Amino acid sequence: MFFTLGTSPDNYKIGEILGYTSITLSLVFIYFGIRQYRNEQLNGYIGFGQATKIGLLIALFPALAFGIYNILYVEFLDPEFMENYYQYQLQTMEASMSSQEFTSAKAQMETEKAMFMNPMTQFFVMFLTVWIIGLIITLISSFTLIKKEKS
Repeated sequence: MFFTLGTSPDNYKIGEILGYTSITLSLVFIYFGIRQYRNEQLNGYIGFGQATKIGLLIALFPALAFGIYNILYVEFLDPEFMENYYQYQLQTMEASMSSQEFTSAKAQMETEKAMFMNPMTQFFVMFLTVWIIGLIITLISSFTLIKKEKS
């Protein structure tokens, strides 16, 4: 995504939109995976619990992939990204807040900056972001794909 956009601050908003779109599209496979498993392995029947387990297992793969990609991107492909994005966020906040609000928000960001510069924190945040979206898609898919055997 950033390979085609570049990483200038002008592209951060569209990059964020494309990022969440690619996350959501990668997680659409949860629905198809549960449906395929239900139809091929379980003779067309699946309960909510089993569908949820399968969906979360499927969600695990893109969550890991996006987490690893995030580390590779900020460590090797664009090592200045985190600092540049931090400065961009400060400028955005300064333009939209009163000076008192900005001072408080900047102090909060300064205390969190070291934590978010850590590659493992970045991995964990990206992993959780993708996995939580996957959880939501899993729950929706599980509800729509439940098909119990007739007694």
